Amino acid sequence: MPSESSLFKAELNLFYQFLQSEKQFSAHTVTNYRRDISRFMLYVDEQSVTGWQQIDEKHVRQFVSQIHRQGLGGKSIQRLLSALRRLFRFLQTNKYISNNPASHVTAPRSEQKLPNVMHTQQLEHLLLAPDDDILDKNPLLVRDYAILELLYAGGLRLSELIGLDISDINWQSKQLRVLGKGGKERLCHFGKPAAIMLEKWLKCREMLINSSESAIFVSNRGSRISASSVRVRMQKLCSEKGISQRVYPHLMRHSFASHMLESSQDLRAVQELLGHAHLKTTQIYTHLDFQQLAKTYDAAHPRAQKKK
Repeated sequence: MPSESSLFKAELNLFYQFLQSEKQFSAHTVTNYRRDISRFMLYVDEQSVTGWQQIDEKHVRQFVSQIHRQGLGGKSIQRLLSALRRLFRFLQTNKYISNNPASHVTAPRSEQKLPNVMHTQQLEHLLLAPDDDILDKNPLLVRDYAILELLYAGGLRLSELIGLDISDINWQSKQLRVLGKGGKERLCHFGKPAAIMLEKWLKCREMLINSSESAIFVSNRGSRISASSVRVRMQKLCSEKGISQRVYPHLMRHSFASHMLESSQDLRAVQELLGHAHLKTTQIYTHLDFQQLAKTYDAAHPRAQKKK
């Protein structure tokens, strides 16, 4: 991560504290903000800028042009600009600057990539657990299948999954209380297969945990599992099952969203289930293959139905 000039360090530290304490941003999100802003501050330092008031729109535009020429995509630049706008709003509110130099700067357009998804047959193969006599000998394997089941059943983000505590489970309604982006809480559902595997894991968990550990998913040391461990275990399982497609935690969320939308055609419901703040974010999952579209058309359009 680029180092931040001492000229701006005090205000930047106040801003990062504001994100954590006031905005309730996760440590992961704050780290991303710090990385993006540090990149801009390094550029500002190269321009011999010595104070916040000297930073203007021209600096931001030239910086965007530079990182775009270096190969950074439009989506990444858009995220970076969002971080800068929030920083400058904070500085404006606290009277360090009078104008927001990033407010009118836009990122270059980039082609929107559709998310990858797994076919239902592939998912069934991935989620097919071995017999109990094998699982009984390997508690971490039980955990891995429980993780896969919940990622797909609830459309969870990886950070949401590893943040789950025992108290977040409602067995009666088969729901999980999840803390999503921006500290927003939502309820995620899980079905019978996920419930069965989760129950099996919780029995195994008792053999591993420290008495004070509240996390649902723990490592072999008994402490909350890390994101990197989940990724590595998923790849290992896919390799053993002969799945050639690159499988990662967020792919399960993409697959959940796409499959739910294909089945229900209810965009608003899928938005709620995913915890998206804006419908536009969910609309990326509206891609359906031609066969599904034709099927929907034939079933719904009055002039498409043949008279008997």
